[in-house]
Amino acid sequence: MTDSSDVTACDWEREPDPSDSLRTFGAVVQALREHAGLSRVDFGARVRFSKHTVESVELGRRMPDESFVERAEEALGNTGALRKAAGHLTRGEAGLAAWFRRWARLEKIAVSLCTYECRLVPGLLQSEGYARAVFDNSIPPLSDEQLEAQVVARLERQKMLRERPNVPFSFIVEEHLFLRRLGGREVTRGLLDHVLELTAPRNATLQVMPVDAEFHACLDGPVRLLETPERRRLAYSEGQQNGRLITDAKEVSLLYQCYDTLRSQALNPKDSRGLLERLRGEL
Repeated sequence: MTDSSDVTACDWEREPDPSDSLRTFGAVVQALREHAGLSRVDFGARVRFSKHTVESVELGRRMPDESFVERAEEALGNTGALRKAAGHLTRGEAGLAAWFRRWARLEKIAVSLCTYECRLVPGLLQSEGYARAVFDNSIPPLSDEQLEAQVVARLERQKMLRERPNVPFSFIVEEHLFLRRLGGREVTRGLLDHVLELTAPRNATLQVMPVDAEFHACLDGPVRLLETPERRRLAYSEGQQNGRLITDAKEVSLLYQCYDTLRSQALNPKDSRGLLERLRGEL
């Protein structure tokens, strides 16, 4: 039996890039349904959604609406588990790695953002040509559609620098990343021009860590730091095919100390711009 609020699978837009939270939520629904001894048809009848919709939710292909969550709770024992889990649901974001999506959302609301990079020029500063060169080196190779989605997502993130003039952005980048001609000479020229343009406003600060520096406070690798509107400090660390959001106050405090020390070891903003302008002139 159905009512006017019911929808079928064809009425729901399929998630273009299912998130981990959708898959997890769906797995919980399926486990509870099977524990209750209900088939998808039987469960669908109880929640007044089609079997196909139930299947899509369980496979993480569709975002469940509030009525689905509430009816599923009632049908599966009213434990509160589904309501709580639904509060953490997020849609997948094309072009962003699954492990990076949560941090990307935090970036959008942060009141300050600090980035140290030693592997690649930070995504927030990459030119389109440089970003394409980065993704062109992906293993396994990306399809044309995948590469385009990655580039679009990366450039979309950069709008923060222009649209949030009251948020301080701090970058510390290793000099050797500008010496490496990823994508070729023309791409490197475009990259240097782009970085100089994006870090010209007062709220964006770029410091270069010189290759001949005798001291280095961040030898353990790249790190990102931010402060939320509630003045909570968080950190993010990324490695090979994974990333970790760091919320422990002691660990975050240590990373802030490392970053602050690195600031004193890197070239000051004026000298950093001078170095990039010199490198640009040599190309």
